[in-house]
Amino acid sequence: MKLALALGGGAGLGWAHIGVLHALHERGVTIDAVSGTSIGALAAVCLAADRVNVLEAIARSVNARQVVRFIDIDPRRGSMLGGRAVTRQLRDHFGHGHLEDLFVPVAVVAADLVTGDEVSITRGSIVDAVRASIAIPGVFPPVRSGDMLLVDGGVITPVPVRAVRAISSAPVLAINLQGDYRRRAEACLPPGKTVMTPFRVGRAGLSLLMAHVARQSLAIDPPDLEIAPAIGHIDVRNFTRGHELIELGAAAIEANWPAIAALIAR
Repeated sequence: MKLALALGGGAGLGWAHIGVLHALHERGVTIDAVSGTSIGALAAVCLAADRVNVLEAIARSVNARQVVRFIDIDPRRGSMLGGRAVTRQLRDHFGHGHLEDLFVPVAVVAADLVTGDEVSITRGSIVDAVRASIAIPGVFPPVRSGDMLLVDGGVITPVPVRAVRAISSAPVLAINLQGDYRRRAEACLPPGKTVMTPFRVGRAGLSLLMAHVARQSLAIDPPDLEIAPAIGHIDVRNFTRGHELIELGAAAIEANWPAIAALIAR
């Protein structure tokens, strides 16, 4: 039973990917290849390196104090945060490893600020590839690679289906972390609330933008099956709800298992 996975971006919501990966493994599904954007890229390389349990331990232990440790303000690098603490964590876990040496074929997706193109990285430094894919413009510094200036792939390809089709012929299951938009909108603008702040409206607008970009991306490169976990009530900036998100990711696989099994069997 083989599938190719396209793991979408979504900042703190990415912990849901851990539940997805565990649930598929428990049902005997072999992952033929995996692609990832942003937090999905981190989950993808952990799967390919057989380190999902390490990622789970991190997700379940994150608290507000630990999040603060990753804040290193450095606007000279074209971003609010310097990203040095994140880089150290990546080097601690992946050292000088290369994507092509992992156990499962993997594609890490970034975007080139110079050309506007999607960039699928399948070879070279794991750390540099993930750094590029999680480099939210203006938040983390972009990564230079030759003539390219790489940033978070989610700005153009929130769910990287095309990248995984390029390295696998297996049916593609896409995990869209932006798909539960209605509940996200209700969390930003609760029904019946008459007083709306610019912050709430702006957050709702950004959520709508990301949901729409994901929808358009999937329309251009449709997967064989898309799953959108029910996580819209959780703020994308919140990295401290790992326990809940892991459970919701697993629940999404359980709820959609008949369709997944049919996809594998066809």
